[in-house]
Amino acid sequence: MTAASLAERAVEVLTTADGREKTRLSRAHAAAWFAAREAGEALPVGTARPPLRPARPDRPDLLHPRDVPRRRPGSPQGRLAMLHAVAHIELNAVDLHWDVIARFAHVPMPRGFYDDWVKAADEESKHFNLISDCLEALDSHYGALPAHAGMWRAAEDTAEDLMGRLAVVPMVLEARGLDVTPGMIEHFRKAGNARAVEAMEVIYAEEVSHVAYGSKWFHFLCGRHDLDPRDVFHDLVRRYFHGPLKPPFNEEKRAEAGLPPDFYWPLAEEPSPKG
Repeated sequence: MTAASLAERAVEVLTTADGREKTRLSRAHAAAWFAAREAGEALPVGTARPPLRPARPDRPDLLHPRDVPRRRPGSPQGRLAMLHAVAHIELNAVDLHWDVIARFAHVPMPRGFYDDWVKAADEESKHFNLISDCLEALDSHYGALPAHAGMWRAAEDTAEDLMGRLAVVPMVLEARGLDVTPGMIEHFRKAGNARAVEAMEVIYAEEVSHVAYGSKWFHFLCGRHDLDPRDVFHDLVRRYFHGPLKPPFNEEKRAEAGLPPDFYWPLAEEPSPKG
């Protein structure tokens, strides 16, 4: 029996509702992709029809962003809510990375494009499980609290536009994670939650690469079409992202990921950094 294509495997992940099962499949498909690559028997990318929205478990309840209770990290319940929000973000990231593979499989791209997003999906799956383990260690679980209903909006808005997807998801949303994660790590360190600190440090280290993948392939496509990356990035973010970018920015990690300040500061709430 012929092995399923990468795009078909991506759709299998997207149509699996349970978080633990979704991430199990995700990691299995990533392992199969890289094992085939190493054996010189690369799996076909193929084509498939991804759902507009991924399958989701019955819980958590998904609320409008304004209705999600504010997290106060100084309290145990606030830190629990923070972990739950991170788990929700990571599960959405698993789907986002598989979706970019399946939805844009018709766009001719080098094999390395798929290597990068399969690796990112695998790492996001690991991140979801790390945070789920932290929740369970606190007698909770993913789904126990309400979550943000707007997480998939960027995917829907950019469903027809690969460059828009790369600009908004890795280069804006995931780059935001580089800005806020150090503060979250510090909250858990002060609370003495070594397990959460360790999990968040893994996430922080690996998210740099995910932003870098977005920047790399965005620049690749701009080069293919002889476009100015900075101007196109500004246009696409203004079209697809709702509202200004929020400083302060982690300029060091953003630069490490291939995002120079002249990409994001012109889109910020303030016109230039305070100095």
